[in-house]
Amino acid sequence: MDFLFYMGDVFTPVNFGLLLLGTIGGLILGATPGLSPTMAVALLIPFTFQLEPQQGLILLGAAYTSTVAGGAVSAILLKIPGAPANIATTLDGHTMAKNGQGARALQLSFLASAVGGIFGVLLLIFLTPVLAQWALAFGPSHLFWLAILGVTVIGTLDSSSVVKGLLSGCIGLWLATIGFDDIMGAQRFIFHSSLSGGINVIPALIGLFAIPQVITMFAKGRTDSGAEVITVQRHPIGAAFREIFSRKRALAIGTAVGSVIGLIPGVGGQIAGLVAYDQSKKFSSESEKFGTGHPEGVIAAESANNAMVGPSLVPLLTLSIPGSPTAAVLLGGLLIHGIFPGPDLFMNYPQVAWTFIDSMLIGQILMCIFGVLIAGVAASVARVPHGVMAAIVLGLAVFGSYSVQNSMGDVYVMATLGLAMYFLERFGFSAAPLVLGLILGPIAEANFIQGSMIANATVGTGTYFFTGALNWLLIAIVVASVSYSVWMEIRQRRYTTKEEVTG
Repeated sequence: MDFLFYMGDVFTPVNFGLLLLGTIGGLILGATPGLSPTMAVALLIPFTFQLEPQQGLILLGAAYTSTVAGGAVSAILLKIPGAPANIATTLDGHTMAKNGQGARALQLSFLASAVGGIFGVLLLIFLTPVLAQWALAFGPSHLFWLAILGVTVIGTLDSSSVVKGLLSGCIGLWLATIGFDDIMGAQRFIFHSSLSGGINVIPALIGLFAIPQVITMFAKGRTDSGAEVITVQRHPIGAAFREIFSRKRALAIGTAVGSVIGLIPGVGGQIAGLVAYDQSKKFSSESEKFGTGHPEGVIAAESANNAMVGPSLVPLLTLSIPGSPTAAVLLGGLLIHGIFPGPDLFMNYPQVAWTFIDSMLIGQILMCIFGVLIAGVAASVARVPHGVMAAIVLGLAVFGSYSVQNSMGDVYVMATLGLAMYFLERFGFSAAPLVLGLILGPIAEANFIQGSMIANATVGTGTYFFTGALNWLLIAIVVASVSYSVWMEIRQRRYTTKEEVTG
């Protein structure tokens, strides 16, 4: 029970002040398109040089957890995910905001984030040694099949058909190949100097989601002079508490999926929300409501996003293996202060390690309190006229894209992809599957090549990728996911046809 022994250190004036600062700052940074959790933590590292190790980690940990949750603000209100982890939140959250339920969506997202986040940190506290050994069981073949599983999720995400969803995902996979091959160093599809480094996920994310919105808002501003007014409905906090726990299935699925995916090194949390959303939809008795402003979509996605935060630190703290890009930045923060994570971290630096973990637990609660309190005020963004909102969003899109690498090339990529996505949406294609393909492409390719090299030197490619209990389990889930998606679409079309005939 060491975590209880060091809990009091979190509430010393300096430590608690840094926790408040990191939480509030993280919410603001998370709500800004383009500023991902990794970037937010990286920006704060220079401010920790003069702090004690535990103080610096408290600031970084608070920023990490609240930035992940803060990305839901722009995802819900503007349909621009604050980070890749918030992609799934846009699918139902933004529709709720357009219907005047922005405050309700924000309250549910922060409450779900807190539940998932607290569960994830508790896993970090109680099961660290066991989970660390389990995480090591994932080799290149397993990570490859896990990426393919993510690709199969594409077919049912926010698309008019499985075929169009898969085609969108294939476009994303192709975009992921642009740039230099990491293994051979060969050039691939470099049409312009801006593409020599490949397509960065953040500018692509902003362009694919923001630019179609900007064009649509400018068009509405010209046709109705911004006359359309969305009534922002108030939503009592007590009602949000009752609702979040009345939808236990979505909350449980999101928390479980986020915890498992966050634990696996190298996968990253960006697919946690998408996989949780997909599984929640498949297990729901109201699956047809997903994508139309269904609260369970927001709950599943946001609980998964924060549930992955705690487990993603397990490989870092016990094995010195960063489980995500943000964990890698946190590793840098540890090394700066002369602390080397590993099996003896909790013996050599117990105060630093346990105070940091305890602060993340308290930080989840503070994040929830501040998030719920600002939900009603933030939802008023929906009242801003279309023309004004379009100009603001366009400015944020350009700033967010440029700030990633201080490159105008990223701005050009953002604008080009956004314009192309605007026309693709007219034909029923969706941005979410495309972005997921872009994210999963490098993971699938790198692990397939690495696995093939190992296989060629040992048992052969077929044996390496298609044998073993974990491989079989992942392949079975992939087949089941594709089959279920096809079956659901066929059933929906038959139902629609029957309605048209009888109607």
